[in-house]
Amino acid sequence: QVQLVESGGGLVQPGGSLRLSCAPSGIIFSLNVMGWYRQAPGKERELVATMTSGGITMYGDSLKGRLTISRDNAKNTVYLQMNSLKPEDTAVYYCNAELQRIGRPKWTYWGQGTLVTVSS
Repeated sequence: QVQLVESGGGLVQPGGSLRLSCAPSGIIFSLNVMGWYRQAPGKERELVATMTSGGITMYGDSLKGRLTISRDNAKNTVYLQMNSLKPEDTAVYYCNAELQRIGRPKWTYWGQGTLVTVSS
């Protein structure tokens, strides 16, 4: 059984920063794309940023210029550094990863989500 374990969400004031992290639990064979999506109340889930194991990144439009995605491949961990946060960034942030378990095909996994609230 593999789960994506997220951490780092919480309450932050406007203009503040947060760093999210995510790593799979359990034994995996390979890990390709990892990234983050978010879903605000009443809105559809949207791309924040993704990164391949080779370092190729893709960013959504919402936080562009205010975030950095990075990975530590040795730790199978993806990080999302968000800066200059705005109240409209309030959302549940979901980790996403395409990985392969031993003897299994590649599959896309989702974390349970971590709530980020930007408010004074």
